[in-house]
Amino acid sequence: MESAEVELEVGVGPWPGEPPTDPRYDPELLRDGDRRNVVDRYRYWRREAIVADLDLRRHDFHVAIENWQHDLNIGTVVRNANAFLAAEVHVVGRRRWNRRGAMVTDRYQHVRHHETIEAFLDWSGAADLPMIGIDNLPGSRPLESAVLPRRCVLLFGQEGPGLSEPARLACSAVFSIAQYGSTRSINAGVASGIAMHAWIRTYGMTPPATPA
Repeated sequence: MESAEVELEVGVGPWPGEPPTDPRYDPELLRDGDRRNVVDRYRYWRREAIVADLDLRRHDFHVAIENWQHDLNIGTVVRNANAFLAAEVHVVGRRRWNRRGAMVTDRYQHVRHHETIEAFLDWSGAADLPMIGIDNLPGSRPLESAVLPRRCVLLFGQEGPGLSEPARLACSAVFSIAQYGSTRSINAGVASGIAMHAWIRTYGMTPPATPA
């Protein structure tokens, strides 16, 4: 006997019973259901309300990635930054990037664009944020034994060539991620998640619970 395929529904259906009057809730989502990629505590909330609530809790680290060759990893970097609640993501170079990998998280994560590395370094200098490079360059220190600054920018290079020379020179420290197989590098999307979690292990608090 053939087993029937079960299609799993994502999210929740229309609000059961009398809808709430809290202004954070979206009337259309209450009526039609909420199938978005959000945690349960934000079900039925307006996008602006979710962003405002996240802004109250954003962490002190920023994430930047160079985008000189239209890097396909940027969507993953943005998704990771949303998961670990980075203050902002900075895309340095080309403005356009493939948003599919972000899984719509760019609607809730602040993303800023800088035309050149020089423009970005001017911004980070004015914000007094130390630049921390993540790359397996000669002389880099192991991330596994590092204590990252609380306020900083985690900077990632282009897939393949890694950090550009101006970016490397601007870094106050460069850390590498230990690898044990045959590949010489891991992609920037994966590296960003590892580096952000290293920051979280030192400074992050327990995530807020979903209201009952």
